[in-house]
Amino acid sequence: MPNEKQQTQSLKSQDKKPVCGIVMPISAIDDCSANHWEDVKTILCEAIEAAGYAPNLVSDANDSGIIQKRIVQNLYDNEIVVCDVSCKNPNVMFELGMRLAFDKPTIIVIDDKTNFSFDTAPIEHLRYPRNLAYFEILRFKQNLRDKIVGTIQAAKEPGYTTFLKHFGEFKVADIEHKKGSMNEAILSRVNEIFVEVQRLKQFSRYRSPIEEVTIKRRKELLYDLINNEIDKYCEKYGVQKFDLMKASEDSDELKRLFSYVIRNKQIRDLGTAIDIREGITSALLPF
Repeated sequence: MPNEKQQTQSLKSQDKKPVCGIVMPISAIDDCSANHWEDVKTILCEAIEAAGYAPNLVSDANDSGIIQKRIVQNLYDNEIVVCDVSCKNPNVMFELGMRLAFDKPTIIVIDDKTNFSFDTAPIEHLRYPRNLAYFEILRFKQNLRDKIVGTIQAAKEPGYTTFLKHFGEFKVADIEHKKGSMNEAILSRVNEIFVEVQRLKQFSRYRSPIEEVTIKRRKELLYDLINNEIDKYCEKYGVQKFDLMKASEDSDELKRLFSYVIRNKQIRDLGTAIDIREGITSALLPF
């Protein structure tokens, strides 16, 4: 018969929850103090726990060791990651980029004082008030909880992608378990990236006339689709193109338009984020 201690350990093992990683600032930045981020962390943890996950900063671990290795391993292993890009902390943006390179379930949150970054604008961001107003935070926690549950469910579907495969066919980054020093592993990965960059440069340098025509035709088709989506957007939200022309590039209106346009799979298949942004700009030019 198992003793009481063994029974307790067994129950703890059964109740062990999957981990939801957290990427966020932890020290003072802009007008946000370290205490502010502690409060934000508490809010994120409460929403994550309500979704049935165990919250954990990706930099935390039970064992000692090199912190960078721990961060990368957690970014790769955690079933889902919530990333707070408020204030655009450089470390946070770098870790978000790594997680997106793994193309695993990721949720981005951002406060209402921070502008969207161009490269991640196509991904839905959950907003929360920087002043952490009580009732708005209650709504945010419920939205985050629902988003975690919905994202995990969506990730089980075939062909799911968080970000990467919206823009083409890519080999998703993974972590290989090899013997050797960290320096050797880093140098090996850097060399692989260098070779791939050189291959892409060669490919773009030696396009045939037929390829150039194909690229031109694809761009024309992309711009036509973008124009159609902008017309639909204006009709749906009661917006005039003239008003969109006057909007600044980092306005919420144009960000919402970009998010609306990029939902179209044909558009995502035909162009990169930069191509789509240029197509929207071209469509809104008053001449």
